[in-house]
Amino acid sequence: MAKIEDEIKSSFRSVYEKLLVNLQLTNIRLGDELEQQFKEHDITSTQYNVLRILRGQHQNPVSIGLIKERMIDRNSDASRIVDRLAKKNLITRTENKIDRRQKDIIISDEGLALLSRMDKIMLNIDDRLNHLTEEEAEQMNDLLDKMRSKDE
Repeated sequence: MAKIEDEIKSSFRSVYEKLLVNLQLTNIRLGDELEQQFKEHDITSTQYNVLRILRGQHQNPVSIGLIKERMIDRNSDASRIVDRLAKKNLITRTENKIDRRQKDIIISDEGLALLSRMDKIMLNIDDRLNHLTEEEAEQMNDLLDKMRSKDE
């Protein structure tokens, strides 16, 4: 197991600084692997996130606002992402019958098919983490949740 100190040839002023750098490095390394998979399917990680949100709605139309609430990166421009997904025929947009200023967004059959293909790839990504036990993965999830809850 490679220690971060050895990997980046650095020391840290505190265990908390080491944790922060370790989180950043791990995020970048795993993120690079994911991005490569997304590129092969001509989508971005943010577009993938939106497609997963829409699939989770079970073909119920949703608004841009709901998508934005549930996105991992809430700084992303959800409207532009939806526009790009629509151009790729991965979603459909229709006028909301109650509020014509709103759009109803639903994942298309093409979008569902893409996610189905990507689900198989994501299982391979899981292999990247399966050297952790389920208990260790749960503990890591709990610790990450605890770190984020400090801001709430």
